[in-house]
This record gives sequence, C-alpha cells and structure tokens, in this order.
Amino acid sequence: MTPQDLNKPIHVLKFGGTSVANPELIRNAAQRIARRRDSGVHVVCVVSAMGDTTDRLLSLAREISTRPPSRELDVLLSAGEVQSMALLSMALNELGIAARSYTGQQGGIRTDAQHSEAKILSIDPDRVLEALNRDEVVVLAGFQGHDDRDEITTLGRGGSDTSAVAMAAALEAERCEILTDVSGVFTADPRIVEGARQISALGYDEMLEMANLGARVLHGRSVELARRFEVPLIVASATADTAGTRISRKDDSMEKVEIRAVTDDRNVKKISLLSVPDTPGVAARIFGSLGEFGVNVRLIVQAQSHAGHNDITFVVPGDTPLDDKRLEQLVTEVGGENWIIDEQIALLNIIGEGISRAPGIAGTIFRILADQKINLDLISSSNLVITCVVPEGDLVRGTRALHEGLIETDA
Repeated sequence: MTPQDLNKPIHVLKFGGTSVANPELIRNAAQRIARRRDSGVHVVCVVSAMGDTTDRLLSLAREISTRPPSRELDVLLSAGEVQSMALLSMALNELGIAARSYTGQQGGIRTDAQHSEAKILSIDPDRVLEALNRDEVVVLAGFQGHDDRDEITTLGRGGSDTSAVAMAAALEAERCEILTDVSGVFTADPRIVEGARQISALGYDEMLEMANLGARVLHGRSVELARRFEVPLIVASATADTAGTRISRKDDSMEKVEIRAVTDDRNVKKISLLSVPDTPGVAARIFGSLGEFGVNVRLIVQAQSHAGHNDITFVVPGDTPLDDKRLEQLVTEVGGENWIIDEQIALLNIIGEGISRAPGIAGTIFRILADQKINLDLISSSNLVITCVVPEGDLVRGTRALHEGLIETDA
C-alpha cells in the first residue's frame, strides 16, 4: 500500500512532553485530534514522554549505575514514549475513535546502531498505512526506532520532532505540526524581550539557522529533514487553536533582505589554542582531531600570523566533553604553546535572508551594541546570519537592544 491509495490527505501531529504531561492534557490532545480527524483527514500522532519522565528515568538509571550501558539506557528511556502513546490511544478510544498505538519499531523506523544518538536510515510505513486505511488514528512513540538486529535505539535530542518529520516524509503527509507550549516561532525569546512577536512564516534555511543558534522551539535535525523532503512544518500551540508559524520553501521576492529574528545562546564556550605553527596542515590536524573527539565546532577564527605562529580560536557547545587532558594532547601534537577556555561568553545571532548583502546592516548592529557598551569578542557572518560573541553578562541587554533597533523599529 502507498499513501496514494488512501482517500484522504494525511496530517502528522507531534505532541511534546509538556503537552501530554498529565491525564487532563492527554484528554485535551485527544479532543484536538478528534476535531482534526472530523475535518476530513487521516491523523498520525507522534508523542514525547510525559513531562519530566525522561529526566526521572535518567535519574533512576544513575542511582543504579554510574555508567549505565547505552543499550540498557535506550531500552529504559524508550519506555517514556511507550507510556504516552498507550495513554493517548486509550483517550481516543474513550471518545469513540478507533486508535492504535505503535512503538518506533512497530511503526517501521529503522536506524543505525548508535545507541542514544541513532540516525534514521529508512521508514517502512506499511503498518501505519494499513491502520489509516482502516480509518484508525495512529499514535506513534517518538524518539525511538530499531536497528538491523532489532535492538531498541533512541534518537537523541529533538528525537521526537525528528520522528514526526521523518514519518511525515515517508507518508507524503500534507503537513507536519509540532504542537508545543508556545504559539509559534518568535522574533526573539519572549521571556527576555517584551516586544518579541510571532512570525507567521519562515523559510527552511531561516528556521534551520534559528534552531541551530539558540531558538529552542525546534531541533535542527527535524528542520534539515523537512527541508530535504519539502515537508511543510507548522509550529503551534498544543492547547489553543492558533495559526502558528509555517515553515516551508521560500518563494517570495528574489533579493529582499529582511531581519527575521535575534536569537541568544548561553550554552557555549570559547577555546583558544595559542601560538600554533602557521604551516599548511595544522588546522586540518586540529579540527580532524576535534571531529574524532565528537566535537561540534560552531565558529572558527584564526589570528594573523606573527613570527611563524598564530592563535586559533573556536566556539563549541558548552556541554562539549573537551577537557584539559585532551586539549593538552591536541596542543602538543601540533606544536602549540598553551590553550585558554572561556566559559563566560554567549552568542548573539541576527538572522535574515541575504543579511550579509545589505549595506549598512553590520554597521547598525555594531553601533547598537556599542551604544550599550557591549564589547565584541568575535564576529562571524554568512548569507543568513551575523553572529557576535559577547560577554555572557551582556547577553540579555544586547538581545533587547538589537531586537528594538532592528526589528521593532521596522514593524
């Protein structure tokens, strides 16, 4: 059976953990699903674990073992989503709606064998399609799949979003909705910027930059999948029927420059390798070794050479497991002198299509920050984003000033 054999379009609805955190919210989700089904579409739901279930399971594991085997940890954590899917399916059946729950394996999600950070390799949606053909609502456990040996695997951070988008692609769904505790994607974090406003529509590339640079509403992996398979995404509230933010392929004016958002990221640290030889191949060795350590490098700056040596500075996520022992090993291997770690930094990111081509934008950004007496440590730019590395203590003030000067004044 293929999606074309069905007589109605498919909508995939993903409910986050806060949206199914207790029985009342689960019943509310079931009622929302019922309304969507009654509108004349097939519905597939993807659910996260209830509330803080994943954190509680992790805490339990650490009470038993200081280093729990990754296989057993995946088996344990997958139970959170299994609980959610069964309860939501029960709530739907209580409303008189035929519903069937499926684990990731039952739903046909096949992954590689990397426990806790598995990647989806393929989806066989036959069982899901058969259920839809029977006019049942499918409730799928997010965050999980199985490898070639039928071992349970989990997908890591943002795994349920990734499950939802991947299933939507496999089913050729009309849309995939990420339903959460916010009403959409905002121009800045509304918790710190009073004037932040909801964005009605974004391109995939813009949303990907926002997801990777501090916007917490979507994980970058899910946006990459949506872009690759052109799955229309909608981010909306799980508790209110709002339009939300639509994310799709952009087709508006060719060279229009528009600043869409200012994002902030505190979870970073800056590492400087001092006085490394300025010779071909040194940078390749440094970042090759970092890749072997599993380090995700966010930003790189190389200082001007002096007396045959230079400093190489890069920014990595704050939870990167890069300790003094590994840095000493790295500096010694390339013939450097020392290293410095600075964890008191943050990233300010100004995001918009064609931002680097707009005359005067960079000058305006730097003037706004200078008026706030905020010093810029590092600066990086691309076609979609200008990133400023600033002292962590200046992050909120800088975010508010940039949003007011670049977005609110342009409203």
